[in-house]
Formats: sequence, C-alpha cells, structure tokens
Amino acid sequence: MNRRTTIVAIALLLLILSSVACDLGNLMVAPPLAPTATPTPQVIVVVATPTPIPAVAIPASESADAIEARRIAVYQRTAPAVVNITTQVLRTSFFRGVIPEEGTGSGFLWDMQGHIVTNYHVVQGAQKIEVSFGGDKTAAAEVVGADPLNDLAVIRVASVPEGVRPLDVGVSAALQVGQTAIAIGNPFGQFERTMTVGIISALNRTIEADNRVLRGVIQTDAAINRGNSGGPLLDSAGRLIGVTTAIYSPTGTSAGVGLAIPVDKVRRVVPVLIKGGRIPHPWLGIEGLGYEITPALAQALSLPVERGLLIARLYQGSPADLAGLRSAQREAILGNRRYLVGGDILVAVDGKPMATWQQLGAYLDEQTEVGQTITLTIIREGKEQTLKAKLEDTPESLRTG
Repeated sequence: MNRRTTIVAIALLLLILSSVACDLGNLMVAPPLAPTATPTPQVIVVVATPTPIPAVAIPASESADAIEARRIAVYQRTAPAVVNITTQVLRTSFFRGVIPEEGTGSGFLWDMQGHIVTNYHVVQGAQKIEVSFGGDKTAAAEVVGADPLNDLAVIRVASVPEGVRPLDVGVSAALQVGQTAIAIGNPFGQFERTMTVGIISALNRTIEADNRVLRGVIQTDAAINRGNSGGPLLDSAGRLIGVTTAIYSPTGTSAGVGLAIPVDKVRRVVPVLIKGGRIPHPWLGIEGLGYEITPALAQALSLPVERGLLIARLYQGSPADLAGLRSAQREAILGNRRYLVGGDILVAVDGKPMATWQQLGAYLDEQTEVGQTITLTIIREGKEQTLKAKLEDTPESLRTG
C-alpha cells in the first residue's frame, strides 16, 4: 500500500469513528423537548420489584394565567382585613428611668365587632396598642383576652373601616404537605400587607419559643420575617388555615422555615377569649421535665426499662406530687453530664405508653381536661405500680413564660 492510499484509509476511518461517537452522544444526552400547548405532567416510578404498580392519575395543570388571576383575587379580597399592630412597652432603666419601647406585629379581623386576632407575644406587656388597616390612619386597641401557652391574643378596636370584612375561616385537620400556603403581614413593621406564597412544608411540628411549647404547628416556606407575627396563613382559596407565630433562622430573617398555629386551635381558643374566658390547660406538675430513656441511657444508668420518662423534679403541691410520684434521689455523672436519678420512671398514662415528653404533653393537651383523674403507670425500684393524679389548671406564673 503506497503512502497516498494509507492517508486516505486513515481519513475514512476517522470519519467513521466520528459518526459513531455522534450517535452515542445522542443516546446519552437527550435534547430538550419542545414545549407543547397543553402540557400534562407524568410521574414515572422505578421500583425494585416486578409487581406492577397502578399509575397515579394527575390532573391537567392549571394555566399560569389562571393561577396568577386567582392569587390576585385572593389578595384583593383578604388583604384589607390584615392589620399592622404597633405597641408601646415601658421598660425601666437604672440610669434613664422609664423608657418607652415600640414593637410591631400583624393581625387580622375576626368579626365585625372589631375583634382582631394576633400573637400573645406581639401584645405582651403593652401599655399602648395601635392598629392600622392601611395608610396613616390608626385606631387605639385594647386586649380582650390572651392565651400565652398557645401564643394567641384577641384585641379590639371601636369600629371597623368601611369595606373591610373578616377572613373566611378554614380548617387545618385535612391539610397536606405540598398545598399552597399564602402569608400576608407587615414584615419589619414597614412593608404593610406584604403577600408571599409558598407551600406547606410539614405538619404537626413541636417548637419551643419564649418558654412555651407549641404543638401541631404548621411549617411553611412562604417568606415570613419579623413583623409578620400574628398575620394570617391562607390556603389557595384565601381561607384562614393558620396564624404565623415564629421563624427558624440563624439570621433573624426568612430562611424558608416559617411556623404557624393551626386554625383548628384558633377556632377553639378565640371565641373563649372574646367572652373574657380563660383557656384551661391541664397540668401534671413535673418541673423541668426530666430524661427520655433510651436503651443506651438505660444501660449506662442501670435502669430497669429501655423506654420511659425518668422523673427529675416535681413542683411541690402539684398533682404529680400529691399523687405520690417521686422525684430524683441522687446524682449520677456520665462523662461531663450530670443526671438526677433515683426517681420514678413514668412508662404510661391511662394505659398509653409514654416514651417522650412531647407525647406526654400532647396527651395532656388534647386528650384530658382540668379536673380529670388520670392513671400513671410507673416503675419504682424495679417494680411496676399505678398512681392516680387529678389534673389542675396550669398556674398563672407558668403561663406567661
């Protein structure tokens, strides 16, 4: 084969290899699909079992214009009921005497009698409260009732501006993660009636804020900032599903974790507060809680059970104390931690196992009433016993945080 023939052969070979590479490239990287006039999303599920799985029917997508029009309508209908709340609290300074401090928050009109729902922490300790329904005009408001343990309060203005209507109240029991969530409020006390849209990120959260434990909380990624507290959380139809109460953020601004009190709790609490009533909160009287027992802790402390609640301290004269529950008798050191041990281990209440303090708190809040007698199943010195405790209302000193 001469030199010219060799060059031609090499060129042909390179051309063939180039064509094959292009075909392989098209197999590995698919070009973007052109958009269709009416896109219908599909879900493809890959599973590690040959058993066929029925397809999930997904409705056709709502057009972007329709979604936008619905959100605009929701805002126009609901925003007038959202108020900006300004409070004045008098603080005492050693050097400067009494100093007025201002705070801001949000709220919303509950009824045509001028009742406005907000968070307790928004109006806590306020000597002066002013409400704005928009613009520069403000009206004085007074506290009608408060429930610190649920971080809810009702204030009242003398009259409702013309054209303003209360929000439609929805339900929260049937909420699902992924539903649309709309927050309207007054972030930083400056940007009144700001609307943000997100989804429900999680349900039934338990959070601790200002020495209060809130249960059943809604989590959303709708942007919520300081000043939004007390504002409404709405569904896609503009119905109230929660009251914004807190954010989880290392910076103090929205980090995509907003928290709201579910409306089903609001519906129970607010009417009682409007009537000037007191919300009863069943109280057992275990001070500072104690320790949740795990298998590892049980082994380290030589405990007789691997699940339960190890009692550390009790409030003197509390229902738990009067029932005969025993608190810690001695101290044990594990590594750099000190444990108060020797007390009773609570393993069940009314026959329901208790492994976490959250379980106990939720049971007392949701399944019992003040004055009810409950059965405590305990382990004492390795033996199971039962005690009877009559629940009391939470003392005022423990309500305000």
